Amino acid sequence: MTTQQGARPSAAAKPARWAADAVAAMREGARLRLDYSARSLWSVDRTIGEIRREAAPYAAVELVLRGFGAYAGEVIVRQTGGEWSAYGGDHWVRTPDGRLWDPIDEARRCYTGDGSLRLLCRDASDAGPRP
Repeated sequence: MTTQQGARPSAAAKPARWAADAVAAMREGARLRLDYSARSLWSVDRTIGEIRREAAPYAAVELVLRGFGAYAGEVIVRQTGGEWSAYGGDHWVRTPDGRLWDPIDEARRCYTGDGSLRLLCRDASDAGPRP
């Protein structure tokens, strides 16, 4: 597992906790180990697809999707050297090139069949030079 060096901005506290909760839930419930790698997002996308096929109501999966989105955001932060930012209660990832990414909303789009956390991470990682 990759670790961040130095102090993290306070905006990272909630999403980092949500991501850690998602990792723990997947390890315990689905026996799936998430390692904060871009490759692990294949499993997250697949899991969201399985939840969608079960036709669970959005209200029942909202917190799970938030956790998966936060996990994807943590992957992007670790891959790119980006950081979490908070705006009006929403959490975004800012990559070093200054672009903003919304992995939590992307997880919601995955649930509707219109998104991919794996592709979001790929796009964010390709967005600019890494530190």
